[in-house]
Amino acid sequence: MEIMNSPSSAGGAASGGKPLADSGQYLTLRLGSEEYAIDILRVQEIRSYEEPTRMVNSPSFIKGVVNLRGVIVPIADLRLKLHVPDAQYNEFTVVIILNIHGAVVGAVVDAVSDVVTLDSATIKPAPQFDSGIDSRFILGLVTLGERTLIVMNVEALLSNAELGIAR
Repeated sequence: MEIMNSPSSAGGAASGGKPLADSGQYLTLRLGSEEYAIDILRVQEIRSYEEPTRMVNSPSFIKGVVNLRGVIVPIADLRLKLHVPDAQYNEFTVVIILNIHGAVVGAVVDAVSDVVTLDSATIKPAPQFDSGIDSRFILGLVTLGERTLIVMNVEALLSNAELGIAR
């Protein structure tokens, strides 16, 4: 799995002329009624949801761990992490296995949609609100026809520090 390391992929700013996110391909996914996009280069695989083994003293959004071909992978429910109401598990619920700074992490989402190509020039800064979603987790917004995608910074959202994992 190739890992892209560039200053803008770690959470670029609108100031200074740097792009908010890199141009490239993004996997679109659904959390509640919103559509999000994550850098496809972080995606290792997509799996159907299976109940993980619960870990004691883990944050509420950590569903547990799974053994993925000999690697113990923490599974984080992004709906719970981002305070999306009514996290329900059904046949569309999937786990996206991601490689974040060399660590393998699973992210539970409502569904995956498709892969889109985004140009960094079309990604606009997201308005800053006093909300449950930390602005470090959002790289920007992009409109594709009738769709508005929230481009996520998965490196910040699923970092070891955010997951409460000591490495």
